[in-house]
Amino acid sequence: MTAATVPDLPDEPTGRPAAVFTLLSEYASALDNVRAGGRTVGFVPTMGALHAGHQALVARAASECDVVAVSIFVNPLQFGDPDDLERYPRYPDADVMAAGDAGATFVLMPEVAEMYPAFPAPVPTAVTVSGLADRWEGAARPGHFSGVATVVAKLFAITGRCRAYFGEKDYQQLAVVRRMANDLSFPVEVVGCPTVRDDDGLALSSRNVRLSPDERRAAAVIPQALAAGARAITEGEYRPSMVEALMSQVIAEEPAVELDYAVVVDGNDLTPAIALRPDRPLRLLLAARVGGVRLIDNLDPAAGSNGIPAPQRSVSYAATPINPTQPVMVHRSRPVPAPAADQKKEK
Repeated sequence: MTAATVPDLPDEPTGRPAAVFTLLSEYASALDNVRAGGRTVGFVPTMGALHAGHQALVARAASECDVVAVSIFVNPLQFGDPDDLERYPRYPDADVMAAGDAGATFVLMPEVAEMYPAFPAPVPTAVTVSGLADRWEGAARPGHFSGVATVVAKLFAITGRCRAYFGEKDYQQLAVVRRMANDLSFPVEVVGCPTVRDDDGLALSSRNVRLSPDERRAAAVIPQALAAGARAITEGEYRPSMVEALMSQVIAEEPAVELDYAVVVDGNDLTPAIALRPDRPLRLLLAARVGGVRLIDNLDPAAGSNGIPAPQRSVSYAATPINPTQPVMVHRSRPVPAPAADQKKEK
């Protein structure tokens, strides 16, 4: 499809995109024409396998912008493991319909050769974001955020002036993209949107489809651990190490889940929190493996447990409220067994 053949844009959503592009030049030309006509552009970059979380981003963009463009591209630069890239779910036809149902006007679905003509040779020009990208996911997945920043910078340059919508589920990614867009002066407003969760609290993710039924049930402990950390802070806990220990203990109760990290960080620069001060934004970050699937999640403790159900198990968790004269301790409370029938009473 060429820019000259792009159909007139409908006044109301039709349930399908007005155009699907595979060539970057045609996509860029179509959006230039949109802005020339005085319309605003919303942009939602994705790697496909769209779920309700992606659709919420598209719907938010559609409510705030005249035209919404969605990119669907599994970016090889952000995968360190070739097997992980190969296993990543791909449903192109269903994705186009899902994007249109949520309000997308245009869909960009480029081939890898269109994005990186020399691939699989190394891409000679790459974007790195120092500091924000070095810890947590950056340390666990070397090169990941360089791949993210490079592809998003390319998509921002092609899309042009717009509002770009990202989910808070990938909180570190959101922080990296915001810093990159600001530092490189892209004419893009980066908008963070709340995490969409399933009924048991698990954050929606394209990787969830790779979980077996038992693994899917076990994965619910991830948001439960975050909620336990948030409740501890609300109840007066002030030591990050204690909150981190609490989240780790919740995860440890589920043998099918292997914890990578559970940390309390500054909500702006993602550095480890020194003290849980009420005047500083905080974020709880967690990453774990369930079977062969690595899942990440996060929570703003100021927002509370955000509707995440309490753990369905006999062990409950609590943090000792703050007392500056005594060390703060994390404990697990269990039902106290009844005394034996023949136990002698103390005189």
